[in-house]
Amino acid sequence: MSAQRKDDHVRLAMEQQHAHSGRNQFDEVSFVHHALAGIDRPDVSLATNFAGIAWQAPLYINAMTGGSAKTGAINRDLAIAARETEVAIASGSMHAYFKDPSCADTFRVLRRENPDGFVMANVNATASVDNARRAVDLLRADALQIHLNTAQETPMPEGDRSFGSWGPQIGKIVAAVDVPVIVKEVGNGLSRQTVLALRDLGVAAADLSGRGGTDFARIENGRRERADYAFLHDWGQSTAACLLDAQGVGLPVLASGGVRDPLDVARALALGARAVGSSGGFLRTLLDGGVPALVARMTTWLDQLAALQTMLGALTPADLTHCDLLIQGTLRSFCADRGIDTRRLAQRSSSGDALHEMTGSTR
Repeated sequence: MSAQRKDDHVRLAMEQQHAHSGRNQFDEVSFVHHALAGIDRPDVSLATNFAGIAWQAPLYINAMTGGSAKTGAINRDLAIAARETEVAIASGSMHAYFKDPSCADTFRVLRRENPDGFVMANVNATASVDNARRAVDLLRADALQIHLNTAQETPMPEGDRSFGSWGPQIGKIVAAVDVPVIVKEVGNGLSRQTVLALRDLGVAAADLSGRGGTDFARIENGRRERADYAFLHDWGQSTAACLLDAQGVGLPVLASGGVRDPLDVARALALGARAVGSSGGFLRTLLDGGVPALVARMTTWLDQLAALQTMLGALTPADLTHCDLLIQGTLRSFCADRGIDTRRLAQRSSSGDALHEMTGSTR
């Protein structure tokens, strides 16, 4: 049953990819263009760092799948793409492995095909400390993701209905494993209050994973006989909204969910993300064109992100947080209701130092 569910997830996720309108709230974030802000391309670096974790690029293949023969083949190909582009990769939920150790290789292939890369294991918030350690050990993982998915579990026919223990259990896992713990949503977003709670639990980073990409509530409703949970479709906050909500929380944040192109990556980095992940779009490219197509797409993204940094005057991904941003539409309304000052974002480069750097003049 678990293997069939994993295959169903891939099929339904791809149906969403093909049916998606293409728009989300990243479209309501724009850079103010300063025509003299540009720098020299050889000076630009894509390297990023958070919570003591160093990556060569602020891009990662986020958690997707594993647990069946078909999804094991997908994980193999994703791992090859991660190896060839030198980006980090996360496994899908390893709950299937805890229930049936015979499917271990559908996850272990991530490390076998990517022996020197940055690999993240993935468990749910109900995982025991022993299982969290098993997940890390199986992949020789460099970090552990713990996913939060109440909006997925609720319509899932066989889903969890007891959520009260999740916070305390995260704290136990953080204290017990010897790798950094990253807590992520699965596509409904992490509010500011949630990120602050995660900070207090001692996690290394929070992956905001907002609405705009794969909708797992919609997937699980599609598996129901009567599909009677349609009211949960599009539940939660967008990734852009979550990034704005998480300003100044004192915990490194990552961004995933609805990331469509290098401009979305730059937008997310400018809104404070230390790195940006994609799942559904990368999976569609892999299934449509194989590993060469995915490697080509990811390589192009990295090259185009460096081009955007060059134009915007950002030597590093972190420097994008000094770029002026305009927030419009429904996202601006969200900010108004949450007490977020969007004018500050539009005037970040207005200091005298920024002006002198832009014009090359001296004081």
